[in-house]
Amino acid sequence: MQYTLKKSLGQHFLKDENICRKIVAALQQEKFERLLEVGPGGGALTKYLLQIPNIDFKAIELDDEKVQYLKHVYPVLQERIIHEDFLEAGRPFDESFTIAGNFPYNISTQILFKILEWKEYVPAMIGMFQKEVAQRIASGPGSKVYGILSVLVQAYYKVEYLFDVPQDCFNPPPKVMSGVIKLVRKNEALYVKSERQFFLLVKTAFNQRRKMLRNAVRPLFSEETLKDEIFNKRAEQLRIQDFAELTFRMGS
Repeated sequence: MQYTLKKSLGQHFLKDENICRKIVAALQQEKFERLLEVGPGGGALTKYLLQIPNIDFKAIELDDEKVQYLKHVYPVLQERIIHEDFLEAGRPFDESFTIAGNFPYNISTQILFKILEWKEYVPAMIGMFQKEVAQRIASGPGSKVYGILSVLVQAYYKVEYLFDVPQDCFNPPPKVMSGVIKLVRKNEALYVKSERQFFLLVKTAFNQRRKMLRNAVRPLFSEETLKDEIFNKRAEQLRIQDFAELTFRMGS
Protein backbone atom coordinates (compact mmCIF):
# COMPACT_ATOMS: atom_id res chain seq x y z
CA MET A 1 0.00 0.00 0.00
CA GLN A 2 1.47 3.37 -1.06
CA TYR A 3 0.73 6.94 -0.10
CA THR A 4 1.30 10.32 -1.72
CA LEU A 5 2.94 13.40 -0.23
CA LYS A 6 0.78 16.46 0.17
CA LYS A 7 2.58 19.77 -0.03
CA SER A 8 -0.52 21.58 1.24
CA LEU A 9 -0.09 19.77 4.58
CA GLY A 10 3.62 20.61 4.82
CA GLN A 11 4.55 16.94 4.57
CA HIS A 12 8.22 15.94 4.63
CA PHE A 13 8.56 12.38 5.83
CA LEU A 14 11.47 11.27 7.92
CA LYS A 15 13.32 8.34 6.37
CA ASP A 16 16.50 8.21 8.46
CA GLU A 17 16.17 5.32 10.93
CA ASN A 18 19.05 6.57 13.05
CA ILE A 19 17.32 9.93 13.64
CA CYS A 20 14.13 8.08 14.63
CA ARG A 21 16.09 6.02 17.16
CA LYS A 22 17.77 9.15 18.59
CA ILE A 23 14.39 10.86 19.06
CA VAL A 24 12.96 7.83 20.86
CA ALA A 25 16.08 7.46 23.04
CA ALA A 26 15.76 11.12 24.12
CA LEU A 27 12.05 10.63 24.75
CA GLN A 28 12.67 7.61 26.98
CA GLN A 29 14.84 9.65 29.33
CA GLU A 30 11.52 10.95 30.67
CA LYS A 31 9.06 8.75 32.54
CA PHE A 32 5.57 8.65 31.04
CA GLU A 33 2.57 6.33 30.81
CA ARG A 34 0.69 7.97 27.93
CA LEU A 35 2.08 9.23 24.64
CA LEU A 36 0.53 11.18 21.77
CA GLU A 37 2.27 11.30 18.39
CA VAL A 38 1.28 14.35 16.36
CA GLY A 39 1.30 13.91 12.59
CA PRO A 40 2.69 10.37 12.20
CA GLY A 41 2.54 10.64 8.38
CA GLY A 42 4.21 7.57 6.88
CA GLY A 43 4.93 6.08 10.32
CA ALA A 44 8.75 6.32 10.38
CA LEU A 45 8.74 7.41 14.02
CA THR A 46 5.56 5.50 14.87
CA LYS A 47 7.35 2.20 14.22
CA TYR A 48 9.77 2.95 17.07
CA LEU A 49 7.25 4.59 19.40
CA LEU A 50 5.10 1.45 19.27
CA GLN A 51 8.05 -0.52 20.64
CA ILE A 52 8.13 1.47 23.90
CA PRO A 53 6.82 -0.98 26.54
CA ASN A 54 3.89 -0.41 28.90
CA ILE A 55 2.52 2.86 27.53
CA ASP A 56 -0.87 3.93 26.27
CA PHE A 57 -0.11 5.19 22.75
CA LYS A 58 -2.29 7.33 20.46
CA ALA A 59 -1.55 9.18 17.23
CA ILE A 60 -3.40 12.08 15.64
CA GLU A 61 -3.42 12.47 11.86
CA LEU A 62 -5.50 14.70 9.62
CA ASP A 63 -4.73 13.15 6.21
CA ASP A 64 -7.26 10.40 5.26
CA GLU A 65 -4.78 8.56 3.09
CA LYS A 66 -2.13 8.39 5.83
CA VAL A 67 -4.71 7.17 8.35
CA GLN A 68 -5.63 4.26 6.04
CA TYR A 69 -1.97 3.54 5.33
CA LEU A 70 -1.00 3.50 9.03
CA LYS A 71 -3.90 1.23 9.98
CA HIS A 72 -2.88 -1.14 7.19
CA VAL A 73 0.84 -1.24 8.06
CA TYR A 74 0.36 -1.18 11.86
CA PRO A 75 -2.90 -3.02 12.63
CA VAL A 76 -2.37 -2.29 16.33
CA LEU A 77 -3.27 1.33 15.49
CA GLN A 78 -6.86 0.55 14.47
CA GLU A 79 -8.30 2.00 17.68
CA ARG A 80 -5.40 4.33 18.46
CA ILE A 81 -5.51 6.84 15.61
CA ILE A 82 -7.45 10.03 16.10
CA HIS A 83 -8.47 11.19 12.62
CA GLU A 84 -8.62 14.93 13.29
CA ASP A 85 -6.82 18.23 12.97
CA PHE A 86 -4.57 18.49 16.03
CA LEU A 87 -5.18 22.25 16.27
CA GLU A 88 -8.91 21.67 16.69
CA ALA A 89 -8.85 18.41 18.62
CA GLY A 90 -9.86 17.91 22.22
CA ARG A 91 -7.44 16.49 24.76
CA PRO A 92 -6.69 12.85 23.85
CA PHE A 93 -6.23 11.62 27.43
CA ASP A 94 -7.90 12.56 30.73
CA GLU A 95 -4.59 12.27 32.58
CA SER A 96 -1.15 13.68 31.80
CA PHE A 97 0.56 12.63 28.56
CA THR A 98 3.80 13.26 26.68
CA ILE A 99 3.84 14.51 23.08
CA ALA A 100 6.22 13.55 20.26
CA GLY A 101 6.28 14.30 16.58
CA ASN A 102 7.92 15.41 13.38
CA PHE A 103 5.64 18.42 13.19
CA PRO A 104 4.33 19.80 9.90
CA TYR A 105 6.41 22.97 9.49
CA ASN A 106 3.55 25.14 8.31
CA ILE A 107 1.71 24.79 11.65
CA SER A 108 4.57 24.05 14.07
CA THR A 109 4.18 27.35 15.97
CA GLN A 110 0.44 26.81 16.35
CA ILE A 111 1.18 23.29 17.65
CA LEU A 112 3.34 24.83 20.38
CA PHE A 113 0.59 27.26 21.39
CA LYS A 114 -1.81 24.32 21.61
CA ILE A 115 0.67 22.49 23.87
CA LEU A 116 0.86 25.62 26.05
CA GLU A 117 -2.94 25.52 26.40
CA TRP A 118 -2.58 21.94 27.64
CA LYS A 119 0.53 22.54 29.76
CA GLU A 120 -1.07 21.22 32.98
CA TYR A 121 -1.41 17.87 31.19
CA VAL A 122 1.80 17.81 29.13
CA PRO A 123 4.91 17.38 31.30
CA ALA A 124 7.23 16.78 28.32
CA MET A 125 7.47 17.04 24.55
CA ILE A 126 10.01 16.07 21.92
CA GLY A 127 9.47 17.58 18.52
CA MET A 128 11.14 18.24 15.22
CA PHE A 129 10.88 21.74 13.81
CA GLN A 130 12.44 23.81 11.10
CA LYS A 131 15.87 24.59 12.60
CA GLU A 132 15.30 28.35 12.84
CA VAL A 133 12.03 27.79 14.73
CA ALA A 134 13.74 25.31 17.09
CA GLN A 135 16.53 27.84 17.72
CA ARG A 136 13.98 30.58 18.36
CA ILE A 137 12.19 28.46 20.98
CA ALA A 138 15.51 27.71 22.74
CA SER A 139 17.06 31.21 22.53
CA GLY A 140 17.64 33.54 25.47
CA PRO A 141 17.52 37.32 26.09
CA GLY A 142 19.76 39.41 23.87
CA SER A 143 19.52 37.04 20.92
CA LYS A 144 18.13 38.39 17.64
CA VAL A 145 15.75 35.42 17.44
CA TYR A 146 14.54 35.66 21.07
CA GLY A 147 10.85 36.52 20.85
CA ILE A 148 7.26 35.69 21.75
CA LEU A 149 7.73 31.96 21.27
CA SER A 150 10.94 31.85 23.35
CA VAL A 151 9.39 33.69 26.30
CA LEU A 152 6.01 31.95 26.36
CA VAL A 153 7.45 28.44 26.02
CA GLN A 154 10.37 28.99 28.43
CA ALA A 155 8.02 30.52 31.00
CA TYR A 156 6.62 27.02 31.56
CA TYR A 157 9.18 24.57 30.12
CA LYS A 158 12.91 23.97 30.23
CA VAL A 159 14.01 23.85 26.58
CA GLU A 160 16.90 21.74 25.31
CA TYR A 161 18.06 21.87 21.70
CA LEU A 162 19.03 18.25 21.05
CA PHE A 163 20.43 17.95 17.51
CA ASP A 164 20.27 19.08 13.89
CA VAL A 165 18.57 16.98 11.22
CA PRO A 166 19.92 17.49 7.66
CA GLN A 167 17.62 17.81 4.64
CA ASP A 168 18.61 14.42 3.17
CA CYS A 169 17.00 12.63 6.14
CA PHE A 170 13.57 13.38 4.60
CA ASN A 171 11.50 12.50 1.59
CA PRO A 172 11.15 14.91 -0.12
CA PRO A 173 14.08 16.90 1.29
CA PRO A 174 12.87 20.25 2.70
CA LYS A 175 14.71 23.40 1.63
CA VAL A 176 15.83 24.03 5.20
CA MET A 177 17.68 22.26 8.01
CA SER A 178 15.61 20.81 10.87
CA GLY A 179 16.23 20.59 14.59
CA VAL A 180 14.89 18.46 17.44
CA ILE A 181 14.09 20.03 20.79
CA LYS A 182 12.88 18.70 24.10
CA LEU A 183 10.57 20.52 26.51
CA VAL A 184 10.29 19.48 30.14
CA ARG A 185 7.75 21.33 32.29
CA LYS A 186 9.19 23.44 35.10
CA ASN A 187 8.28 22.47 38.65
CA GLU A 188 7.76 26.06 39.75
CA ALA A 189 4.83 27.91 38.22
CA LEU A 190 5.65 31.38 36.94
CA TYR A 191 4.34 34.03 39.34
CA VAL A 192 2.28 36.46 37.25
CA LYS A 193 -0.71 38.72 37.90
CA SER A 194 -2.63 36.66 35.37
CA GLU A 195 -1.65 34.43 32.48
CA ARG A 196 -3.81 36.48 30.12
CA GLN A 197 -1.92 39.67 31.02
CA PHE A 198 1.45 37.93 30.76
CA PHE A 199 0.64 36.71 27.22
CA LEU A 200 -0.71 40.14 26.26
CA LEU A 201 2.39 41.94 27.56
CA VAL A 202 4.84 39.60 25.81
CA LYS A 203 2.98 39.75 22.49
CA THR A 204 2.59 43.55 22.64
CA ALA A 205 6.25 44.07 23.54
CA PHE A 206 7.59 41.92 20.71
CA ASN A 207 5.10 43.07 18.08
CA GLN A 208 7.18 46.25 17.90
CA ARG A 209 10.49 44.75 18.97
CA ARG A 210 12.62 47.50 17.39
CA LYS A 211 10.99 50.13 19.56
CA MET A 212 11.98 50.97 23.09
CA LEU A 213 9.69 49.04 25.46
CA ARG A 214 8.10 52.27 26.68
CA ASN A 215 6.70 52.99 23.21
CA ALA A 216 5.78 49.39 22.39
CA VAL A 217 3.69 48.76 25.51
CA ARG A 218 2.44 52.30 26.28
CA PRO A 219 -1.30 51.37 26.23
CA LEU A 220 -0.78 48.77 28.98
CA PHE A 221 0.78 50.98 31.70
CA SER A 222 0.20 54.32 33.39
CA GLU A 223 2.48 57.23 32.38
CA GLU A 224 3.90 57.16 35.91
CA THR A 225 4.90 53.49 35.66
CA LEU A 226 6.44 54.06 32.21
CA LYS A 227 9.06 56.37 33.77
CA ASP A 228 10.81 53.32 35.24
CA GLU A 229 14.24 52.60 33.76
CA ILE A 230 13.27 49.11 32.60
CA PHE A 231 11.14 50.73 29.89
CA ASN A 232 14.34 52.13 28.30
CA LYS A 233 15.13 48.60 27.17
CA ARG A 234 13.87 46.71 24.15
CA ALA A 235 11.73 43.57 24.50
CA GLU A 236 14.61 41.25 23.53
CA GLN A 237 16.66 42.51 26.51
CA LEU A 238 14.10 41.43 29.11
CA ARG A 239 14.25 38.13 30.96
CA ILE A 240 11.11 36.04 31.43
CA GLN A 241 11.15 37.09 35.10
CA ASP A 242 11.13 40.76 34.06
CA PHE A 243 7.98 40.25 31.98
CA ALA A 244 6.37 38.32 34.85
CA GLU A 245 7.10 41.09 37.38
CA LEU A 246 5.82 43.78 35.03
CA THR A 247 2.37 42.12 34.88
CA PHE A 248 1.76 43.32 38.44
CA ARG A 249 2.22 46.92 37.30
CA MET A 250 -0.12 46.74 34.31
CA GLY A 251 -3.47 48.50 34.21
CA SER A 252 -6.47 46.17 34.52
